[in-house]
Amino acid sequence: MVKTLWLVRKLGDFSSDLVDDEDIVILIQDGVLRFPTKKNWYVCKEDAQARGIKIPENLTKSYEEIADLIVKAKRVIVW
Repeated sequence: MVKTLWLVRKLGDFSSDLVDDEDIVILIQDGVLRFPTKKNWYVCKEDAQARGIKIPENLTKSYEEIADLIVKAKRVIVW
């Protein structure tokens, strides 16, 4: 189970110190401009494609997968 799902729209004011080991971070919108380098960090597949950014498939989550995580997470934070 996901403790907290973080949906991060941009990284400028986001502190990764807030993220626990049981959390998942998904970079969405302009957040996809930064490559996910930490464990349990992913990029929204469709947002990356819309910006012409190529991300390895194992580091992406589709809108459908993100919606599923929203339902399963204990809490969701949009940053």
